[in-house]
Amino acid sequence: MSHLIHIHNLTSPIEHPARVGYCDSFPCKLRGLMFRPRLALDEGLLLVEKKDSRLDTSIHMLFVPFDLAVIWIDTDMTVVDKVIAKSWRPAYFPKADARYTLEIHPDRWEDYQIGDKVEFKDA
Repeated sequence: MSHLIHIHNLTSPIEHPARVGYCDSFPCKLRGLMFRPRLALDEGLLLVEKKDSRLDTSIHMLFVPFDLAVIWIDTDMTVVDKVIAKSWRPAYFPKADARYTLEIHPDRWEDYQIGDKVEFKDA
C-alpha cells in the first residue's frame, strides 16, 4: 500500500469520508484484506486497475473472515455498483465496467450509492 487517501462523495457529502489505502501494485492487490482478523470502521482499501473492466475488478472473499461493503467506481469517478460481500465467498463481479474497487467496513454501506460522483484526495 503506497499511501492513504480519502474517498469523498461529491453527490451526497459525508462528514467523515472513507480513509483507505491506495492499492495499485500487484502484491498489494494480491494480498488485499486477506488474513486480517478484523476491519475497523475507518479502514479499507481502494484496489486500482489500469482500465475499466468487470473481470479485472472482480474480487474473492477467500481468507477474509469478515463481510465488506464493496463499491465499484469507473474512470469517470461514478459509482457503478455495490454489494455486501460475505466472508469466504468465491467471487463477486460488478454489474458494469469499473476501474476502482473500494473495500470498506459494511457499516459504511450507505455512504456511497450507485450513480454518486466521488473524488480521491490524499489523507
